[in-house]
Amino acid sequence: MASKMVIFCGSDHPEKAFPPFMLGSGALASDMELMLFFTMSGLNIIKKGGAEKISIPNAPKTLPQFIATVKELGGRMVACSAAFPLVGIEEEDLIEGVEVGGVATFVSEAEEAAVVLTF
Repeated sequence: MASKMVIFCGSDHPEKAFPPFMLGSGALASDMELMLFFTMSGLNIIKKGGAEKISIPNAPKTLPQFIATVKELGGRMVACSAAFPLVGIEEEDLIEGVEVGGVATFVSEAEEAAVVLTF
């Protein structure tokens, strides 16, 4: 079984929004499993139209391009349902391909992961 990386994405601040996708892409390219778990303002990254509003000058790719890369390489993106009412997001607001899970999803995945990161 391949090792697993789990990344907790809790912020839509550009300096915290880009690294999960950069590191996650590297993990996937190294044949690791990847789960990105989005909560609080991090949910804005996977909200329809949200990634387009987040940018860093001179980044190697745009955030939507990084999201597409992670999807293409088989990474999982999970939205924290417990945070939906806190930030005013509903499941239909999410981009295609995002799963919905709760705190137990993150804990279970993190428990099995070789690497757990938080941003």
